[in-house]
Amino acid sequence: MSQMPQQAPVSKCPSCEEPLEPGDRFCGACGYDLSVVPAPPEDSPTVVMNGAAPGLGPARDEVDWPTAQDSDGQGRPAPVHAAAELPGTDSGGSPLPSQEPSAPEEPAREPGRESAQEHSSGVRLDRPAEPDEYPLQAPAPRSAPEPAAAAPAAGAGGKVCVACRAGRVDRDGYCENCGHAQPRERDHMEQESGPVAAVSDRGLRHHRNEDAFSVGCTALPDGAPATVAIVCDGVSSATRPDDASLAASRAAGESLLGALPRGTHPQQAMHDAILAASHAVNALAAEPATAREQAPHQNAPACTLVGAVVTAGLLVVGWVGDSRVYWVPADRATPPARLTEDDSWAAQMVAAGLMSEAEAYADERAHAITGWLGADAYELEPHTASFKPDRPGVVVVCTDGLWNYAESAQEMAEATPLDAAVRPLHSARVLVGHALDGGGHDNVTVALLPFPAPPQGAGSA
Repeated sequence: MSQMPQQAPVSKCPSCEEPLEPGDRFCGACGYDLSVVPAPPEDSPTVVMNGAAPGLGPARDEVDWPTAQDSDGQGRPAPVHAAAELPGTDSGGSPLPSQEPSAPEEPAREPGRESAQEHSSGVRLDRPAEPDEYPLQAPAPRSAPEPAAAAPAAGAGGKVCVACRAGRVDRDGYCENCGHAQPRERDHMEQESGPVAAVSDRGLRHHRNEDAFSVGCTALPDGAPATVAIVCDGVSSATRPDDASLAASRAAGESLLGALPRGTHPQQAMHDAILAASHAVNALAAEPATAREQAPHQNAPACTLVGAVVTAGLLVVGWVGDSRVYWVPADRATPPARLTEDDSWAAQMVAAGLMSEAEAYADERAHAITGWLGADAYELEPHTASFKPDRPGVVVVCTDGLWNYAESAQEMAEATPLDAAVRPLHSARVLVGHALDGGGHDNVTVALLPFPAPPQGAGSA
């Protein structure tokens, strides 16, 4: 979760406070990248998705959902909304985002839990020191071969070098032909599950990939299809962020794929999945006392989470943190939409009416997150919202490693291939490539789900 790659109008380095000269791109003392202050977003997070939908019948919602509890425990079914009723509501029924800003409350915190990466306002800063570049890099995702058409291994049972495409990789992970070190497994990951696909890449600046994802498809009690995608972004200032994102994505994905076939309403299932992910990340903080003695400055593993569930007539999103979900209609003449609201310092300031968007997003604290999964989180507040789009399209679930380079809904729609709904894996590769072409300052992860969910057995062309 790196800062956005925009030139920072600051007179001192945000990292070491060294005085800067006009036009400096990097701090001469510590090497801090000064292109990290974000520009304000151009879109509203709740753009209307309504309108006539040629060729798409009325939204299907014929499943007899069992009564599911709301997050307030009153036993009311989770609310759903027609497209004309946007903006949506969260799982507590509040507008998304709030139409009447109020000053953010400052949560209580246990004594002794403050860390160097956090402020008492409940904001977690995520600006670890990173070298400008690392020599290892996974193959470009847009040019990666399809699994069926992958190049044959050099030699019996060997792996082909990603650099020279000819040499065999030895047991130590180096090419025997050119000596190039090979990327680690998590540096570049791809997965396709029926009609949903995801791609994750380390990017060009980070030394490892701290993102993770989980995708899958299942069937509702009446046999109708449902697709699921979870994307998690490790908090780099925390200990073991890669473990946190992996544990959270797996727990949330398994929770959703287990609950939907049992008849749990998708919005309630998403809420429960976020709680399951939180428990999984919290469990990582339970280290032996000896480990804490050897590394006393470690803090609790942490990550953000965003996810989507798509059925034949319903789109449900859920999130904690600053990863996002975008709606991109198949008919690009109609407006796209951003369906989530960031848990970030900038969004909090704008919602509270304390700063304009331009002021908030020009501040160096703009991308400091105010919500995350982890044992040191102040209070877990899962956000969920449900929508009924009245036309076909594709749902884009991504980390800020992508949306830093396509922040507005319109920019995301322009970067998304026109055939994304029928070629989700290819399109996910294109979107990751878009982020790498833009600078690749952060890990990049994106999942694509077509809406409505296609029948079981349908996949990408």
